[in-house]
Amino acid sequence: MKIYTKTGDKGTTALFGGTRVPKYHIRIESYGTVDELNSYLGLIRDQDIDQHYKNVLIKTQEQLFTVGAILATDPEKAVLKSGKERLNIPRIEEVHIEVFEKEMDAMNDALPPMTHFVLPGGHTTVSYCHIARCVCRRAERLVTLLHAESPVDESVMKYLNRLSDYLFVLARKLSNDLGAEEVKWLPEKL
Repeated sequence: MKIYTKTGDKGTTALFGGTRVPKYHIRIESYGTVDELNSYLGLIRDQDIDQHYKNVLIKTQEQLFTVGAILATDPEKAVLKSGKERLNIPRIEEVHIEVFEKEMDAMNDALPPMTHFVLPGGHTTVSYCHIARCVCRRAERLVTLLHAESPVDESVMKYLNRLSDYLFVLARKLSNDLGAEEVKWLPEKL
């Protein structure tokens, strides 16, 4: 299979279903940002962290491919006139979202209570988590903008929202595990 097709040389790309859109289209921005997020999760997974977190991250990366496929599908071409799905794309289910909630609850139980905002940083691995969290929030913003234009499965928006929360708690847990200082944000009085 060739990687290059030359079909995008004039600034358009094809969605699942064949519809061509400009490469700057909000749908492309949405799933492109999810792809960027997936790459950052791979970077976190490549760090020296507990295997349990690596396993959660690899499952999340797989699910982000599903999110990308959902976002890359022209909703008008996803369903046949008979009502049957034209493309066999998996769904993001509530159980996928609940995994993040259970993981966060378990990590929070092992952490000191959070009393202030914390500054990103303290260790390279922790910083990668914060970068991924920010990219996830950007993906969420783009998907909600897309949703305003063309309905998106709400489970995708909920999934991205919970994933960004998970990445924040993971950053705190890894700070703790790695013995990194968690710097509190204490606003200066002017």
